Amino acid sequence: MSEHHHGHDHDHHHHDNHFTDMEARVKALETVLTEKGLIDPAAIDAIVETYETKIGPRNGARVVAKAWVDPDFAEWLKRDATEAIASLGYTGRQGEHMRAVFNTAETHNLVVCTLCSCYPWSVLGLPPVWYKAPPYRSRAVIDPRGVLQEFGLILPETTRIRVWDSTAELRYLVIPERPADTDGFSEEELAGLVTRDAMIGTGLALSGETLR
Repeated sequence: MSEHHHGHDHDHHHHDNHFTDMEARVKALETVLTEKGLIDPAAIDAIVETYETKIGPRNGARVVAKAWVDPDFAEWLKRDATEAIASLGYTGRQGEHMRAVFNTAETHNLVVCTLCSCYPWSVLGLPPVWYKAPPYRSRAVIDPRGVLQEFGLILPETTRIRVWDSTAELRYLVIPERPADTDGFSEEELAGLVTRDAMIGTGLALSGETLR
């Protein structure tokens, strides 16, 4: 690891019946509002699930796919990611100031927020639970290679891992390398290979074989 800006801890062990103080307060408020008939928990869950895993990450996936097929757009992303991303209609809260960092054969990028949970909502949706957890936020900076291994991502020892620390002023989007077996793929097909984790740096883009 040669550089980092903000870090987050990583923990893959979660207990469904254990709540932090904040989670307990939110749960209590949800219970009260439900009992009063003011909210429908199922509807809220559906909205959160959609924003976290579908709408949000799909925006980022389209940004990545366009960078893979359009060299001019990729250069624009490198110069001014905020404007380049906004040109596709992806703007808004938590995404006002963006920087795109590109993975290469020599360098792998990893994003973390060591202070809280700064995250580019406009392109990735809601942050996953582990991104906000203290273990990820601390260990991603101290032992990035070990953290990636816990995600199942084992990189060559020669690969440089660069950790970027998100802040309230600047958020990061990782542009993973395009899979080698995707010649002839459309931009839409390529977007289908880009996962949320690949755009955080805890994963890679999927192989083209997944669409065959």
